[in-house]
Amino acid sequence: MLSLVKSLTSGQKRTIFLAVDAILVPLSLVFAFAVQSLPGSISANMQSYLPVLPYLLAALLGLSYWLGVCKVQLKYYETHAMGQTALLSAGLVGLSALFSWIGGLGFPFGLHVVFGITFFLFSVISRGVMLQMLLTVYRRSPRRCRVLIYGAGTTGMQLASALRSHETIEPVAFVDDNSAFWGVRLARLPVYAPVRIAEVVEEKKIDRVLVAIPSLNQPKQAQLVRRLSEMGIEVQMLPSFAQLIGEEALVDKLTPVKAHKFLNRAEVRETSIAEMNCYAKRVVMVSGAGGSIGSELCRQVLDCRPTKIVLYELSEFALYNIDMEMRQLIEDTGIEVVSVLGSITDARHVRKVMQDHAVQVVLHAAAYKHVPLVEANPLSGLVNNVIGTQTLAHQAAKAGVERFILISSDKAVRPTNVMGASKRLAEQVVQDLARRVPEGSGPVFTMVRFGNVLGSSGSVIPLFQDQLSRGGPITVTDPNVKRYFMTVQEAVKLVLQAGAMARGGEVFVLDMGKPVSILHLARQVIENAGYTVRDAANPDGDIEIKITGLRPGEKLFEELTLSGDLYGTRHPKIFSTREDSLSEIEIAAALRSLREAFVASDEDMAREVVMRWVEGMRAASDAKSDDAQRLGT
Repeated sequence: MLSLVKSLTSGQKRTIFLAVDAILVPLSLVFAFAVQSLPGSISANMQSYLPVLPYLLAALLGLSYWLGVCKVQLKYYETHAMGQTALLSAGLVGLSALFSWIGGLGFPFGLHVVFGITFFLFSVISRGVMLQMLLTVYRRSPRRCRVLIYGAGTTGMQLASALRSHETIEPVAFVDDNSAFWGVRLARLPVYAPVRIAEVVEEKKIDRVLVAIPSLNQPKQAQLVRRLSEMGIEVQMLPSFAQLIGEEALVDKLTPVKAHKFLNRAEVRETSIAEMNCYAKRVVMVSGAGGSIGSELCRQVLDCRPTKIVLYELSEFALYNIDMEMRQLIEDTGIEVVSVLGSITDARHVRKVMQDHAVQVVLHAAAYKHVPLVEANPLSGLVNNVIGTQTLAHQAAKAGVERFILISSDKAVRPTNVMGASKRLAEQVVQDLARRVPEGSGPVFTMVRFGNVLGSSGSVIPLFQDQLSRGGPITVTDPNVKRYFMTVQEAVKLVLQAGAMARGGEVFVLDMGKPVSILHLARQVIENAGYTVRDAANPDGDIEIKITGLRPGEKLFEELTLSGDLYGTRHPKIFSTREDSLSEIEIAAALRSLREAFVASDEDMAREVVMRWVEGMRAASDAKSDDAQRLGT
């Protein structure tokens, strides 16, 4: 039956409506004759009217088509369509009286008025009956979607009314937070309390929940949707009708606040162009060119006017993105961009790239930097960050580059995790090569150490904003955790200036101001988005901050130097420090042990290497063992 209904064309549906109305005309006449006090029987009066009836039916067809009554779909047959039917009935009254007068039938005008009123009522009732018959057919269809409406306010009521005549969707009930609605019927649907959602879904075989509370702010909407989704229910959000017609914003967008707003200090903006001459008219190679720091290095190096920039990247997607961006930036500059897909651990490939393009400056930003991921994958992290740095630096020395600048991290100082240890070993590899180069006669090997970069991939700001968009909670590992922060733009400015003033072997440290409390940063993110923190002091707030506990290898505070000594440079935001490092023999032994661990796929051996050669790792490991023993007892 459903397939037959769906197969009907618009013309066939109009024909059905016209046929029904044509049948209603003689029925209405019979009723009019029955209620009027006229001489003769009903059958005799109908027989005398028969000569006029064909003309009246022809007029009905024409008027119905002209007024559009036969074109109105059943589900849209409401006040306006009833008005059209009333006009049609009025027209039939006039035409019936005219045809009777012409035919000399002598019926009183009141008969024609009763006929018109009867036809109007019969026509409206027939549309309602046909609609209910059609809905019954659809309700028996196995594909009909049964929905529960969350929110019995104005939007929910309008939604229920709109869906009542829908072909494939059937509103079943309301759920609302307002206890005044519980147990009553609104729009002919029962209203339940939210605590009964699971029961109602199972009992009434609900397929989907439609959330019709557009007045809720975005975090609370997200929290509600997540709570319902956790029950295994399909959930959809509905905007208000005012939003749909443009009177209100359709989406309450969470606009990310610019990263520098969270620095709590002035952003570094000055740049010494004179000191950037070491990049001008040079071939500059950027490893990790598709990353957050690498891509910004590429952008700012372009301002130094190199002759060529080599983008070296392991990720095809990241390389594609930076390549497309750079090709737009270099238009009409004469600068050549070369994109190379490869790993810094591949010595032969690195050597070939440096020889083919006569690389003169290397900015080494390629690294695995996410602490938990590297902690869980120590072999991959150590090989990429340590062996990769040794390979790239060694091939750079062989190629006779002018400068090699390693991007390091404050996590390299007395690290408690594998990622930090890998960066410290990478620093020592570069320091070892710097010691072996006679001053003024070979490549300048240097490194720049700084803290977290706001807005970079995997950093806390994008994480917090993503959690905020999903309604929270925002997660902080410990209320006492503090970190140094810079924006990627100011970090790269200072990296390039530090690299330009390097003489070889220095460890440059950037001035990042005072360390920032991560808990305070989480509050800033929430408040800058226009929401409030939900805590004991404000239980009705929008977003909760949840303390999850320190992750493996995470520290409460980061340090910038091993010795604590900082020496000023020509730039007020750049300092240098001299730190003890492993000897050439010790570096060789550490690298050999790491390669053996990699070949053997032995993570324990790799961890033992870093604990042996990296200051702070052994103490961190012992502290973890003590904690584990205390927890065990």
